[in-house]
Amino acid sequence: MGEAEYGIDPGVVRNIALQVAEAKDDRTEIAIVVGGGNIFRGLAASARGMDRSTGDYMGMLATVMNGLAIQDALEQADCPTRVMSAIAMNEIAEPYIRRRAVRHLEKGRVVVMVAGTGNPYFTTDTAATLRAVEIHAQVILKATRVDGVYDADPEKHPGAQRYSRIGYTELLSNRLQALDATAVSLAMDNDMPIVVFDMTTPGNIARAVRGERIGTLISAEVSH
Repeated sequence: MGEAEYGIDPGVVRNIALQVAEAKDDRTEIAIVVGGGNIFRGLAASARGMDRSTGDYMGMLATVMNGLAIQDALEQADCPTRVMSAIAMNEIAEPYIRRRAVRHLEKGRVVVMVAGTGNPYFTTDTAATLRAVEIHAQVILKATRVDGVYDADPEKHPGAQRYSRIGYTELLSNRLQALDATAVSLAMDNDMPIVVFDMTTPGNIARAVRGERIGTLISAEVSH
């Protein structure tokens, strides 16, 4: 949403697409799971009295709008793209079918996965982890506005310390809010590493894809 309070900033979308196109090469298969918080947040709506399931479904539809915006920007950057939705809407997106998604990736297309898991009560983090495990991804790259996992909220606590690496159980036991606990547990059960990094820094998506040490790596326990 850029500097606006909500919605889609075409300049920001174009910048993300150019970064993804830069990161994409013949050997790299990229799937994107997109959230919808810039348009609608189901949890926030339920706090104001809306039924949680209804709010979550509305949030899933918001992710579809974001996914179509990303697809348009990627294809303008000459990056072939397919949008796959967990909720059937055949006129604008393919249904998410795991084997078809893998085939698109093998053919060099970027796959944009929208509508979360198709179920309420699951976050975008959990949807991304589920899809990563399903397609046998090597790593989840959580692109956010913060440059990693901190021991406290860096926006509220200027002295907060950033982890360069942290284990799944340490993340869960310290109740660090970087990711949803369900997503972390699913990643831990399937030994799926996660890198949390700041996507607002130009070139960071390509750096993360190349495996450069940026942000925070969340993985199996590290021995101190």
